[in-house]
Amino acid sequence: MWRLNAVRHKAGRQGSDLEEFKFKRREHEKELRRARKDSQLVSKRLLLNDDEEEDGTMDTLASDRVLGPCITTTVRDEDSIWAFHFSSLSFPYVLRQPNSIAILVTNLCGPNPQCRLEAARCLHELSHSPHSEVDSLRLRQATPYLITFLSGQSPKFTELCLYTLGNMCPDSENVRDMLLAQGIIPALNNCIQIHRTNLAVVEAVGFTLSQLISANYVTGTIIPAVLASGLIPRLLSVLTPDSQFGLGPVIECAWCLHYLACSNVDNGALVAQGTLLHCTSLLVTLGVAVAKGSIEEGIELLIWPLLRCVGNLLLSGPLGALQPQLNDSRLLAALCAFPQAFLQTHPALARESIWVLNNLTDSSVFCSALFYLNLVPALIQLLPFSHGINIMVLRVLGNIAHQGREYCLHLAQAGLLPALCATLKMADTEVVTFSLEVLGQLMASDPQLAEEFVRQSGLPVLEAIQYSNQETIRLRATHLLEHHLPPHCTVRTLP
Repeated sequence: MWRLNAVRHKAGRQGSDLEEFKFKRREHEKELRRARKDSQLVSKRLLLNDDEEEDGTMDTLASDRVLGPCITTTVRDEDSIWAFHFSSLSFPYVLRQPNSIAILVTNLCGPNPQCRLEAARCLHELSHSPHSEVDSLRLRQATPYLITFLSGQSPKFTELCLYTLGNMCPDSENVRDMLLAQGIIPALNNCIQIHRTNLAVVEAVGFTLSQLISANYVTGTIIPAVLASGLIPRLLSVLTPDSQFGLGPVIECAWCLHYLACSNVDNGALVAQGTLLHCTSLLVTLGVAVAKGSIEEGIELLIWPLLRCVGNLLLSGPLGALQPQLNDSRLLAALCAFPQAFLQTHPALARESIWVLNNLTDSSVFCSALFYLNLVPALIQLLPFSHGINIMVLRVLGNIAHQGREYCLHLAQAGLLPALCATLKMADTEVVTFSLEVLGQLMASDPQLAEEFVRQSGLPVLEAIQYSNQETIRLRATHLLEHHLPPHCTVRTLP
């Protein structure tokens, strides 16, 4: 991120700065995965059938979940085709039966459509089970068939196969490698093409793919395989919310794009395929809706991965080279609208939005656009807020101030100096440190700004900071007092 000793440079562009940036982003990724789980975008998902959705009687997390064998064939069927329904027998009982998984696989591949569906449902239930007796290694004999059936025509059957495979992905790296070797990526690409008009299946494809690529131990073979598979254009084509179906498919595909971007394997390929353009376009659309007060339930789950994807792609190369895909100035308005809308309910989302803005303000073009659109006052109003929001705003303001004297004068006209007087009094030492950095840039750009700071009663504030127990802060305050204040000011400095 933005370094104190290089306040005028973008975060993580070179050398050790880049390594520090990557480390901090990995730490944020852990928080993001927790937030995703807390928001019910869980690592395992249970697909309810129609009856269960209507009456709501299924207890999916009960420790005493029950399933029992039900022969769904006539007496004439000598093979006794099995399907499993909710009944009176527990999971451990079913799994202790001889060759229970093999029986399910046999029915999965059998000629009876109803038995195939019930076998798929039972495998799906097992993949979601919290019981220790169930793990993906026991289910792996079914995975080649589940992957093969992704090219089928039945949407419900395909959904079950997809969510079963997705539930298996988080269990271990070995499972992911096995699925990769069995051809899951081309199968997902083919599946989303076949069922492109069925948004339920498209959502399931997005879920399974995100499960496959989200873990921090994903090998270097999975991401390149996804990038080369032709899946990216298909994911991007989904980034148009459907008012009737809901946000589910768009959210899942956005998370896929986010995980691909944060892997940093080949972000140039993502940009070349239009990922940055599509994500920013959708952010603009969402920003317009949010600014009008039209906040659909769960919309933050879509905004979040889009922000993270765009923010990471902005760091993939020189900002000037990316500018053709960033030609809509309304993106800046959207990035300022999100913090205003989600400041109280989702402060972390507000911070992420300003982080993307921070990555954009390395360019004087975007800094100028912030003034042209009169967005700087709205940013300054965020300085009193914590949760890292004020720190990120100070990073943006520091980037703007680096652009030169005219930009510093515009910042002062927008009311930054009195706002800095307030942030310099805060107890958070990091906020005070960043405030001193920005103030130093303003004072160094024009002596008139130093005089204005004194008129804003800023002198006693700097003098008080000299008594801080933080040596770095004391030295910065003393430096400003001795080198940047007007000659007529009487300054009390520590001996």
